[in-house]
Amino acid sequence: MTATPSPVDDTTTAADAYRLATGGTRMRYAGDYRNARQLLSAIARRIPDGTSSRRKSRRSGSAPAPTTAERFYAYRQARTHRARVLSMLLVPVVPGNAGHSGPRVDLRHSPDISDAWLHAFGPLEQPTLVSLQELLGAIGAEEWRRNGVFVDALDARIHPHYGTFAPVRGEYLDLVARADLPGHARAFDIGTGTGVLAAILARRGIREVIGTDTQQRAIACATENFAALGLAGRARAVPQDLFPEGRADVVVCNPPWLPGTPQTLLDHAIYDPRSAMLRAFLCELPAHLSPGGEGWLVLSDLAERLGLRSRQDLQQWIADAGLHVVGRDDTVPTHGRASDSDDPFHAERSAEVTTLWRLGARP
Repeated sequence: MTATPSPVDDTTTAADAYRLATGGTRMRYAGDYRNARQLLSAIARRIPDGTSSRRKSRRSGSAPAPTTAERFYAYRQARTHRARVLSMLLVPVVPGNAGHSGPRVDLRHSPDISDAWLHAFGPLEQPTLVSLQELLGAIGAEEWRRNGVFVDALDARIHPHYGTFAPVRGEYLDLVARADLPGHARAFDIGTGTGVLAAILARRGIREVIGTDTQQRAIACATENFAALGLAGRARAVPQDLFPEGRADVVVCNPPWLPGTPQTLLDHAIYDPRSAMLRAFLCELPAHLSPGGEGWLVLSDLAERLGLRSRQDLQQWIADAGLHVVGRDDTVPTHGRASDSDDPFHAERSAEVTTLWRLGARP
């Protein structure tokens, strides 16, 4: 990658920008912000989506059809490549001055980014260059934070922060909202994120709910949501890898559903390298259950349908941890991608089942 960004502006063609970006050349944009966004979109349209080779192989019949897991791996590789290429277009951001309360993009017709920048990246002391793609992500996250996500199980809104996963899939929240509680004294929410599952448990009458997370931004997000929902006296979030000290009647965990290596900040909510968090949760769960307590594992079977993990693997990990299945509740997805026939994995997504596994310690 070149050390000094190449200057580009409103006259730069998409073809030239794409050639520079794929060659590893960073580009510093000067001119109109709206034109910079259009150029980024034009670059994005030129990036392969990782599925063309599969279609070509099917047409030619010259090679065996790849497995679903191989197709998904190629798709992820393409997404990683896409993110790298798009990150090459940079825009200048400068600190606020007497006329601006916060950082601003030093381009014509740029929007107010002060809140989005401060919430995502913190105070800015010196002029800097930032990937336009990353900046757009921060602006989008600020919209989520301001507007929130309505959660039926709470009859209220949850406000995700930058870098925390928005609870847009309400079907798995409903699983936690309707499962029979084995006790009401204490609950743990492992990997709490926005705190939505902890809030649901607190609203259901559990007297003390402790959410844990390794990300400080998640702790701040959950804490703010608990306060906004009037649950600060019953639910709290603490920085902790997996379990806090002690035992609980209910220990809920909604781990990343797919084995894989995270490439972006939000990927950490989706991909779990070698299913490490899932296996660690199961392994340590018995030591943190009160007598008669249950571990509630919220997990999609999409990994199984993609060939990334088998049902036998999951069942073996449960047994090896000294656990048994007390019960389970299934639901089907209602999100848009499940009905999108243009999605390269439509067959797998449309058949997906999300399960609440109720686990108990074996005697």
